Amino acid sequence: FGMVGPNGAGKTTTIECVEGLRRPDRGTVRVLGLDPRRDGYQLRRRIGVQLQEGSLPPRLKVWEALDLFGSFYPRRVDGRALLEQLGLAEKRNASFDKLSGGQKQRLFIALALINDPELVFLDELTTGLDPQARRAMWDLVRGIRERGKTIFLTTHFMEEAERLCDRVAIIDHGRIVALDTPENLIRSLGAEQRVVFTADGPWDDTPLRGVPGVTRVEQIGERTVVYGRGEGLVGGVVSALEALGVRFRDLRTEQPTLEDVFLALTGREMRE
Repeated sequence: FGMVGPNGAGKTTTIECVEGLRRPDRGTVRVLGLDPRRDGYQLRRRIGVQLQEGSLPPRLKVWEALDLFGSFYPRRVDGRALLEQLGLAEKRNASFDKLSGGQKQRLFIALALINDPELVFLDELTTGLDPQARRAMWDLVRGIRERGKTIFLTTHFMEEAERLCDRVAIIDHGRIVALDTPENLIRSLGAEQRVVFTADGPWDDTPLRGVPGVTRVEQIGERTVVYGRGEGLVGGVVSALEALGVRFRDLRTEQPTLEDVFLALTGREMRE
């Protein structure tokens, strides 16, 4: 399950209320049938938490961190096997300050899994990571899900939610504005498809605006971007260009994404 939205939308506040780290101003919260504030002790034994901003003592070794966190629970998994699964076996004796950003994130995931939780909270898991490390994190999350764990993921990367989540809630200014599968969100809101190409030489794009399904046409540098809906959009655009005698190259289509859905719902771009 994913909760997506820009920074400041309320994702971390929400997840902290769900985890029992923050008291809600009003309303009720139930997690695994428990009240996070009243039943915090029982709940913490059944969940794993990776915080948005986590840190450990610089000299603490990886295996020591796992041993320490494991001691907090009556039940724990094999730490060695966990490090192997997360690609940290060779860093077992490394101190925290010697780990890369991606390795630290993997360690925090390991700490969240040490008690074999039913539900795992991952808050802004890949913020600050380079694209390669981010995709490695995605593979780890898929592996956790395949082992039967439920994951509650917050992110402001729409692609991340679209690739990883079965269901997504879009939050903006503290309110959930949509909740469904990524596919249904995109389909139900009718987000626009884009046809992008480069024309050889100057031309008048006015006739394209009359093609069935086309909603608008934009010129961005040398590229033309045609926005629209419908299965016949691409064919209609190509036929119109050929009828106009316009030579074009580098034509591609871009399918609507969750970010398009967010823009359609809120009327503004994602904020970093």
